[in-house]
Amino acid sequence: MISVSAACQDLSEAPSDQAVFDALSDGLPKTRRSLERRLNLALTDHLSRPMRRRAWEVAIDWHLAPYYGSPKKSRNELYYGKPRQGTTKFHAYATACIVVYGHRYTLALTWVRRHESTVVALGRLLARIRELKLKIRCLLLDRAFFNVRVVEFLQGEELPFLMPTMFRGRKPRKGRPATGLRWIKGQAAGWYPHTLRNKKRQVPIQVCVAYRTHKNRKDGKRVQQKLLFAGWRVRGSPTEIRERYRKRFGIETSFRQMRQARIYTCTRDPHLRLVFVAVALLLRNLWVWVHQTLLAEGKGNGMTIHLERLRLKRMLDWINQWIVGQLHDGSMPCVE
Repeated sequence: MISVSAACQDLSEAPSDQAVFDALSDGLPKTRRSLERRLNLALTDHLSRPMRRRAWEVAIDWHLAPYYGSPKKSRNELYYGKPRQGTTKFHAYATACIVVYGHRYTLALTWVRRHESTVVALGRLLARIRELKLKIRCLLLDRAFFNVRVVEFLQGEELPFLMPTMFRGRKPRKGRPATGLRWIKGQAAGWYPHTLRNKKRQVPIQVCVAYRTHKNRKDGKRVQQKLLFAGWRVRGSPTEIRERYRKRFGIETSFRQMRQARIYTCTRDPHLRLVFVAVALLLRNLWVWVHQTLLAEGKGNGMTIHLERLRLKRMLDWINQWIVGQLHDGSMPCVE
């Protein structure tokens, strides 16, 4: 959790921060497509052949990094959304991640710009997964993907998917029943057919009604919450569907770990920011690989992985200590 500038000041044998940024600017590909291709190769070059033969549960999600400055060249570099952390401007990234315990590799990363839709970003991620020849058992998507265009795209690609629904439709009133998903919300647990519509298009899906119970934070009492999931070519009881979707929160863990290893920067260059995010995800993939190849017990289907044996923060500290031992002269470190 340090900037390039602070690291260069701290390490006596290191180049200046301006030299590092000049080298990065000169060495990086000039186009987004070339840069993303190289970064994605670095993320997944280590995947073994047995991993490529299996079918995996894959989660897709957005990561919005708040941004408070002006764009470098064009407003299209930024993603504009609802106010969050004091800004409506973000550098947006979409990632695809395996969500099976102990195998949570980040498979693909793409930079999402202002004019790009969710379908465009999703198409780039899936194209990269196909290049890896990795089989997808089911896509676990965020609520933001619940729209007609995304569902049409996934059905056209024949990819099973599961995602939470957004409530649309008329609320019930006297003499006027609820419509759309508001009608399904009032039903018992189970599967119900539904037609998702926008102004010009419609697409059929299945909606699963499930329940979960949790403690109310205010009074500590157990309360019941109804959950609705949209699915296609997915089977299972409401309880199984709920537990299956819970695996998706593994990608949220990957973002939390990514922030532990991310380089902090004030640069306006979106390509450099993309590289810094990719470096953090690469370190996290390295951490997963170490657990699989060096710290796991057994092999194949009988492999047991103990993530508690080496935390990501500990691995980052070891890397930091080695670099300091190589490039530091023992003087007072820079505090930023």
